Amino acid sequence: MKIALAQINVIIGDFENNNRKILNYISRAKDMGAAMVIFPELATTGYPPRDFLEFSDFIEKAEQSIEKIKEASKDIAVVIGSPTRNPVVEGKDLYNSVVFLYQGKEIYRQHKTLLPTYDIFDEARYFEEATRWQVVRFKGYKIALSICEDLWNLGNENPLYTINPMEKLMPQQPDFIINVSASPFDYTHAAERIRILKENVKAYQIPLFYVNHVGAQTDIIFDGGSLVIAPDQTVHTEMPYFKEGLQIIDLEDVNGSTTNREQPKDKIPLIHDALVLGIKDYFGKIGFKTAITGLSGGLDSAVTTVLAVEALGKDNVRVLLMPSQFSSEHSVKDAVDLAKNLGIRYDIVPIKDIFKSYLQQLNPLFEGRDFDVTEENIQARIRGNLLMALSNKFGNILLNTTNKSEMAVGYGTLYGDLAGGLSVIGDVYKTEVYELARYINRHKEIIPFHTIQKPPSAELRPGQKDSDSLPPYDILDTVLKQYIENRQGPKEIIAQGFDPSLVERILKMVNRNEFKRHQTAPVLRVSPKAFGMGRRMPIVAKYLE
Repeated sequence: MKIALAQINVIIGDFENNNRKILNYISRAKDMGAAMVIFPELATTGYPPRDFLEFSDFIEKAEQSIEKIKEASKDIAVVIGSPTRNPVVEGKDLYNSVVFLYQGKEIYRQHKTLLPTYDIFDEARYFEEATRWQVVRFKGYKIALSICEDLWNLGNENPLYTINPMEKLMPQQPDFIINVSASPFDYTHAAERIRILKENVKAYQIPLFYVNHVGAQTDIIFDGGSLVIAPDQTVHTEMPYFKEGLQIIDLEDVNGSTTNREQPKDKIPLIHDALVLGIKDYFGKIGFKTAITGLSGGLDSAVTTVLAVEALGKDNVRVLLMPSQFSSEHSVKDAVDLAKNLGIRYDIVPIKDIFKSYLQQLNPLFEGRDFDVTEENIQARIRGNLLMALSNKFGNILLNTTNKSEMAVGYGTLYGDLAGGLSVIGDVYKTEVYELARYINRHKEIIPFHTIQKPPSAELRPGQKDSDSLPPYDILDTVLKQYIENRQGPKEIIAQGFDPSLVERILKMVNRNEFKRHQTAPVLRVSPKAFGMGRRMPIVAKYLE
């Protein structure tokens, strides 16, 4: 039996175009001789639909989608995720379901059992969990249907759950497992996902067909990587990452497979490809066409600009250079060289006179006070205003270039360098930005060598360096990762050998600047714990103050 994996990129709530894509994939799978085609979790609506699920009209459109897909299921089974209504009064109004369609009929629907409520997930807010588990019979096979998280409590070892859905299905002796998924990307998750899926296959000794979403939904990026795992736990098929696709698998080949086709999963290439897709889909799905960045000659703006060009094309990215009296000649040259290397439009608007005008107007109010962070922030906000003026006039969406290290400790100016419609590298630590730059330059010099080599500086006062205000980035990033990603408190971090006063200082900076992060653009998520929906902290609090 030939089974098709349909790894698709949909838009949340765009039922018309989602339906068109799904029907096209069904037709293609049928033409290729598939007896069954499998789509991801909540494929009709896109994932995560969040509070759209609270609108009756939204659910009606999802139901209408299933009816159209049902009509297309003649001579091919369609397995697809969609929200379905809970017919009883008790519990939530909806289920997160996988529906099995064939010959114009609904054969079975299996509801999701394990509803994740952590990090970016909030499924228990909307869905009722399953209480019934039944294999589906098709062409002489018994099939275990499952949805994403339902495979993540093998042996009841996950403390978040008390049920293992597969243990409910195994007494019915299924021949293989289908798992429809919406598993978001982070640079550790692809390897962890395969490990979990292999453990399931090892436990149950039957093949597993796993289909994941691909594409970015605002800040959340889905990497695809749909899988077929053979009974001996070898990866029979691993579909491309960050690309749509349709692949036909013969079940008989899987049962006899011993060849491992698992792809490499190096961190920096994965982050690079995820960010490019994140920018591309953010613009494409909203309908934006062109981007603008403030190109300073520094590393962060250089990497962001290169990623934007890769995602949108050189004709759709422009940059603005805004040197001040504190900008070095090298910075301006590096910025110009990068723009020329990329073949993009660049304009230079010096801010020295604008800044001088500000100081003249404020002098009566500032009289007797020394130059400090206030004057630095004025420069950042001048640049932000100039960039937003071009954005408004020409429709270029401003990309924010702040890295995660800076965002964590508040090393940025609200309404200045923290402005923008999308934060591209806000989940990439400074040390990782250096790695990205070297990866970008792996074949030839795109980012000027001097940009990578010079000490980082905001250039807002004479001779300024980031190290004047922050610990060295290798130390800072290590502490930040322990606190943010690993949720280690001060005692645990100090026990790892870090200076207590340094740890206290860094953690206080993180907590005190929560108010800034609440006012910044959506951050493309590439780590296990990104700023945004996945990290919910109070603004007003006294912890570590």
